Amino acid sequence: MTALVDVSRETRERLDGYVALLKKWNSRINLVSASTLDDVWERHIVDSLELIAIGGETGKWVDLGSGGGLPGLVLACTDRVHPLVLIESDRRKAEFLRTVRRSLGLSCDVIADRIEAAPPQGAKTITARALAPLTTLFGYATRHAGTDATLVFPKGEGWRSEVDEARREWDFDIEPIESVTRAGSVILRIREWSPK
Repeated sequence: MTALVDVSRETRERLDGYVALLKKWNSRINLVSASTLDDVWERHIVDSLELIAIGGETGKWVDLGSGGGLPGLVLACTDRVHPLVLIESDRRKAEFLRTVRRSLGLSCDVIADRIEAAPPQGAKTITARALAPLTTLFGYATRHAGTDATLVFPKGEGWRSEVDEARREWDFDIEPIESVTRAGSVILRIREWSPK
């Protein structure tokens, strides 16, 4: 297991509790691909933990399309990101997020609404994992970003084509940071985006 899992005992216990609930609920609600559950720590937990160093720990953090809680609930388990808001439109998935929050005593808010309908959040950092192409994410993020916000988007091997596509409609400053969990994958740190 990678060094990023070198967390406090309390955080490790919360993460273990989250993984147990994720596996339990995943058979009823498709939260993550079942084929990834055997490698849940490397594929999902570490992949989410690495976002903290890229996004920072200060200011409001908003996770768009939180789904199964990746990265939102993982960030909440660390108790290092405050305040933290998870937005999820699927009512069943939002109920899962609330159940985990309650069961583990996590500090985060869950908004069960569409991203484009949820009240603007004024976020300092915005994340979204496996949600939408970059062009769409810019539209979502614009609604919820505060002044000088940073976008932190994990992307797979095809990230360059997404960036090229987005440049047709948006101007933005981007820094691709190599993922520690998957070769060819990156975390895009984006600032100062605006439509053309």
